This record gives sequence, structure tokens and C-alpha cells, in this order.
Amino acid sequence: MENVLSQVLTGRAHRSVFGDFVLMAFIAVQLCDGAFTYVGVHALGPAAEANPIVASYMAILGTGAALFLTKGLAIGCAAILHLLGRHRTIAVLTVIYLIFAVWPWSLVFAMVSL
Repeated sequence: MENVLSQVLTGRAHRSVFGDFVLMAFIAVQLCDGAFTYVGVHALGPAAEANPIVASYMAILGTGAALFLTKGLAIGCAAILHLLGRHRTIAVLTVIYLIFAVWPWSLVFAMVSL
């Protein structure tokens, strides 16, 4: 890991098209989840947020600030993983967020609009 970190810091890290793609996909999924959560919480109330950590941040900071903080942290962590070459990890996390965050919100919105 020290070797990878030194390559990143000196600008000699190996570029990966797959890595760039999964990082952009992860960021897009985070932004979708943040937007869906914001709309869902405003339409349905704070109980619509299933993650108790995010819900507690919302109660303390407000919806927008809590989502900005949590999504920013997630994207920052993914950027670090990207710099360390952990692209498959980011890909798996992207799929997990799609299944457990974005997809449920899309189902909620589909039911509410009926």
C-alpha cells in the first residue's frame, strides 16, 4: 500500500478506464440517492429515511446539510479508494447503493404517484 500511495502522491499512478468509469458511476448514484432522499423526506417526512445515522444527522443539521455531509463523505472515501486502485470495491459499492438506496426510492415514488 505504501508503494501505491507514493505513486499517487508523485503522480505516477496507473490510469484505469474502468476505475474512472466506476468512480463516475458511484458519484452519479450518490447524487441520485441524495436527490431522491431530499425529495422523499420533504414529501413524506423524516421517517422516510431508513438509515438511522443519516436520519439523526437530518434531525441535528437539517435535511440538506445532512445529505451534503453524508454524500460528500461517501464520494470522498470513494475518491481515496480510486486513488488506491480499489476499483472493484467501488463497483461493488455502486451496485449496493443502486439496490438498497436508489431502487427503493424509485419504488416509493412509483407508489406515491399512483
